[in-house]
Amino acid sequence: MLKINEIFYSIQGESLHAGLACVFIRLTGCNLRCIWCDTRYAYTEGLDMTIGDILDAISVYPCRLIGVTGGEPLVQAETPELIHCLLAQGYTVLMETNGSLDIDRVDRRCVRIIDVKCPSSGQDRHNDLSNLNRVSELDQLKFVIASRADYEFARDVIENKPAWMRDDHILFSPANSLLNPEYLAKWILDDGLGIRFHLQLHKIIWPGVDRGV
Repeated sequence: MLKINEIFYSIQGESLHAGLACVFIRLTGCNLRCIWCDTRYAYTEGLDMTIGDILDAISVYPCRLIGVTGGEPLVQAETPELIHCLLAQGYTVLMETNGSLDIDRVDRRCVRIIDVKCPSSGQDRHNDLSNLNRVSELDQLKFVIASRADYEFARDVIENKPAWMRDDHILFSPANSLLNPEYLAKWILDDGLGIRFHLQLHKIIWPGVDRGV
């Protein structure tokens, strides 16, 4: 059994898959408390579902891309088995994780998107930077940036990424309503970084909508 906060069909707003239709499986529970978290409702709310129930629920949507998100998916011990079953069914699977837990618990065929926490989140002390040594060529690193200090922190972290990780699999995103995107774009250009500037697409399409997007 897993505790599921919501299952919904939408547009993938983040990651290299942004813009694609996606079925989201949002799991309940998170071990962190980021200052700007926009899914606090997923901390505790949810219903118990079997993996079979989840597969039935997603089968009604005309989509083969699945986003497993939270909260933090890896706080539930059954999440790796859910992802394995999704992959076995032929789905392309993305998992969004806060990077505080070992990502190698999850099948490496899954695209593991690690949200490395910057200082302004208030949770940077929880980063497990050993995950940088666990990433595969499929995986992605994401940094939500709210200040120049956050930017410099992120820039320092990516200096230690493995050689096989492509720069364009690293995403710098301005924290919504906290940093002017123009500033972040300028910093990236000034430093000649080869990383990907990234906006939360769902925040642009559905401003002010908190759930199911």
